[in-house]
Amino acid sequence: MIDSLPRNAAATARSRLALYDALLSLKTPDEVDAFLADLCTPAEVRAFAERWEVARLLDAGGKSYREIAAEAQASPTTVVRVARFLKEMPHQGYRLVLDRLGAGARS
Repeated sequence: MIDSLPRNAAATARSRLALYDALLSLKTPDEVDAFLADLCTPAEVRAFAERWEVARLLDAGGKSYREIAAEAQASPTTVVRVARFLKEMPHQGYRLVLDRLGAGARS
């Protein structure tokens, strides 16, 4: 059932923080997998994985956007969007995680 009334900003912020706390409580890849399987549709999880793969390939360099799209099985639009977030957007979430994981990131 969809709420007919819009949520206020404070309630939305509380819900987001509760989600972040839930994500931060996960300790293993199996726990993350189980939580995401319950929380997201399979298509949503695939989309997250696809964007992350694009970010990793862009960060590694040496490939054209077209090559990255083919390798990640992503649309060229997704590659451009992820590239824009890597380079221009103020959040820098991709950059934070890429730097934290460094060269040891999973293939």
